[in-house]
Amino acid sequence: MSDSRKRRRPLVADRRYATASKTARKAKAKPKAKPRKTTRRKAPQRRRGGLIGLVQRLIGWVLRLVWRITWRAGLVASVVLGLFVGYYYTTLPDVTELLDGRARGSVTLLDNEGRVFAWRGDQFGGAITTETVSPHLRNAIIATEDKRFHRHFGISPRGIASAVRINLSEGRGPLSGHGGSTITQQTAKLLCLGIPFDPTVQSEAEYEADCRRGTIKRKASEAIYALAMEAKYSKDEILTIYMNRAFLGAGARGFEAASQRYFGKSAANVTAAEAAMLAGLLVAPTRFAPTNDLARSQNRAATIVRLMNEQGYLSDSEAKEAQANPAQLSQAAEARAGGYFADWVMSSGPEFFTRKTTEDVIIKTTLDQRIQAAADAAMDWVFENKIRPGSKAQAAIVVMSADGAVRAMVGGRETKVAGAFNRAVQAKRQTGSAFKPFVYAAALDLGYSPNDTVVDEPITIDIPGSGPWSPRNYTNRFYGKVTLTDALKDSLNIPAVKVSEFVGRDLVRQVASEFGLESDLAAGPALALGASESTLIEMTSAYAGILNGGSSVQPYGLIELRLLGDDEPLMGTGGGIGERVVQEAAARQLIYMMEKVVSEGTGARAQLGGRQVAGKTGTTQAARDAWFVGFSADYVAGVWMGYDDNTPLTGVTGAGLPAEIWRETMARVHEGVPAKPLPMMLPSNTSAAREPQGGQEGGGGAVGLLEGLLRDILGGGGTSSRPGAENVHGPDR
Repeated sequence: MSDSRKRRRPLVADRRYATASKTARKAKAKPKAKPRKTTRRKAPQRRRGGLIGLVQRLIGWVLRLVWRITWRAGLVASVVLGLFVGYYYTTLPDVTELLDGRARGSVTLLDNEGRVFAWRGDQFGGAITTETVSPHLRNAIIATEDKRFHRHFGISPRGIASAVRINLSEGRGPLSGHGGSTITQQTAKLLCLGIPFDPTVQSEAEYEADCRRGTIKRKASEAIYALAMEAKYSKDEILTIYMNRAFLGAGARGFEAASQRYFGKSAANVTAAEAAMLAGLLVAPTRFAPTNDLARSQNRAATIVRLMNEQGYLSDSEAKEAQANPAQLSQAAEARAGGYFADWVMSSGPEFFTRKTTEDVIIKTTLDQRIQAAADAAMDWVFENKIRPGSKAQAAIVVMSADGAVRAMVGGRETKVAGAFNRAVQAKRQTGSAFKPFVYAAALDLGYSPNDTVVDEPITIDIPGSGPWSPRNYTNRFYGKVTLTDALKDSLNIPAVKVSEFVGRDLVRQVASEFGLESDLAAGPALALGASESTLIEMTSAYAGILNGGSSVQPYGLIELRLLGDDEPLMGTGGGIGERVVQEAAARQLIYMMEKVVSEGTGARAQLGGRQVAGKTGTTQAARDAWFVGFSADYVAGVWMGYDDNTPLTGVTGAGLPAEIWRETMARVHEGVPAKPLPMMLPSNTSAAREPQGGQEGGGGAVGLLEGLLRDILGGGGTSSRPGAENVHGPDR
């Protein structure tokens, strides 16, 4: 048993961990190897076979090919674009050279007191900058035209995409209508991509049309030019160019000119409402010009005020103030006074300083805006109160001083216009009995008296090539022996023809021509009855010659012309009193006779209360034209009325509506003007019974009449070469 216990192993657990020393020795003896990093190789993907795999491989190859081509093409395009931009960059001049881009100059017209009343040509008010204009104006432009102006690099992809979307939604082409152009692109268009205007190559209209082309190629060129401008100029410089070159209606180039034209103030001083109205002109200058339709322009400005408010340029209170007090035109712009007058001055002045000027010209004129307003008001009043609604009848008025200085002109019933047909200077119409004063002027100049007599009786005159002609009076009655004064006062036709035949048609033509009737005067006996044509301004200036004592008058509107910035005028008055036509005594006696026309005769409707006035009515054959021309001691005025197409007037003679228009005009003209007597000469009593005897050959005589007819023309014993013959009778009153 003892042997067996000795052989047993002790019941002790085996040691699982070696001692530290043993472990260290083992490590020293054999360093532990670092585990290797093994990279697992992915199992090769199996390509999908069949048709699907082929399609996938083909698509992948195409995409890789497209990518290679795209980035290479993009690189080439970027290089080309950079070259184009670089080219345009090198052609861009200094900013100051781009501010005034007008192809022609401007004409500023001043009235007789030196106040501006009209503009013509391309008005440029002077260079402005973003720093010198009102902040409201700068903000209104950006809010209206390009709200991302300070954030883009010349073109706005977002704006272009929006414009394309709007155009397509409105049924137009993608590039038709809204363009999505930035202010920089619009400036590039205004600069016409740097191509200057050359009048020897194309007209201004063709040049403007070429600059505004909307083709894809043109749009691309504008975008490139815009990028070059962004590289060359600052944002403020680009906006400065834009503000100076933009066309804003009524001939205004640039916001300074527009501000002066519409509001009579500098662009530095415009209010928020005025700035909004100016900015609103950019989209359609003619349509939204306040001188064409103020209400439409104000509505457009209200929209822009809302945009300025939404974009933070105006507070709610400021926007409310601008909406409650919309911009109003200045007095000169609102009145549009002298539209016809300004047109006449421009047409009568030297072409190289008016219609085709390349300079900025200042013209001082004879226009009196008070008198112009009086003429406008008279025309409006008569057509509103005396003419039936829908009538197409027209009228014209001219008011001048005795020396020919034109004070007012209305060329048609639309008084506030410019560039319209001016009936006062362009319409040649038969003058009717308004011509008769020149017949009697010839007789008086020969020594006859207003109290000399002539027999009013039937006569017939043979006119070679036309046959017998028998003038008749308006009343179809004959009055026997009448004085020259009564014959003119009652506008009797037969005495006028007799006097004309007696003194000679050549002399009558000469007197009328020297008084300023430049049109071809009739050769036959109907000359005495106003068968010749003339313009209203010619007739009025001829009557001015009677008022001033018998000297000719050249009507004029220009007092002096000078260039902007110059003190010395380049030219002065181009008209005035000329050579004497008849003796002063003859002119004074004629004034006496014409005063009787108004105070006792056919011109009674032209009376001005206690003020002495003189004049003469005139109505042509079939009442196609009706006239009244007359004067006070201060002013001469002429009125014509008729249809542009020569349609006869209904129930109108010179003694009617023209005399009323004349009275309404002259009553307003003379408000506050002290009454003066007419410079007339009363005839002496000793000549009252004298009847001129004998005749003298003149103007070819009365061809076909017996030689003794001229001996009896002024003394009675009427002769008829063909008794009972009745041809067209002459004009009446």
